[in-house]
Amino acid sequence: MPEYRRMKIPGGTYFFTLVTYGRHNIFSIPKVRSILHESIEYVKNRHPFTMVAFCILPDHIHFIWHLPAGDADYSMRIGQIKSRFSKQYKLMLDNTIERSISREMRRELSIWQRRFWEHWIQDEADLNRHIDYIHYNPVKHGLVSSVREWKESSFHSFVEAGYYEINWGEGYQVDEKKYQYGE
Repeated sequence: MPEYRRMKIPGGTYFFTLVTYGRHNIFSIPKVRSILHESIEYVKNRHPFTMVAFCILPDHIHFIWHLPAGDADYSMRIGQIKSRFSKQYKLMLDNTIERSISREMRRELSIWQRRFWEHWIQDEADLNRHIDYIHYNPVKHGLVSSVREWKESSFHSFVEAGYYEINWGEGYQVDEKKYQYGE
């Protein structure tokens, strides 16, 4: 199997996609989203990063993070978020999560896909494209008809900051050729 090499730029800005195991819609449940938010804040307080943008969809999450100068260890942060979330999620479900033999051997729960997608943000135009992609994603997946209807994203913060108008995205078309990564 070929070895996948991740781009590691200290102090860099990165786009991430994390997907649930089997694309289960676990983030449709408010309590589960609350556990995710708490897990992110817990890790962020111990290993700082700036959350530039985010969107939580039923079966996957998009983030853009900016890491501190001299630090490129986003994999550790994502691993800790997944681990903390998984432990809390398992407790919430009263330990009823089934695991495959492979996951049992690795002591993994069937909550997350093993890998995640990462993209190093190269410049301001790249950053703006990814922020737009994140915020438009709920419309793309048919979850809402307007970006402003989706509450689990940073869109409304961007509106408050004057980055977007509240009706941004109406009539917007995502150019899929610009995005060579996960859903």
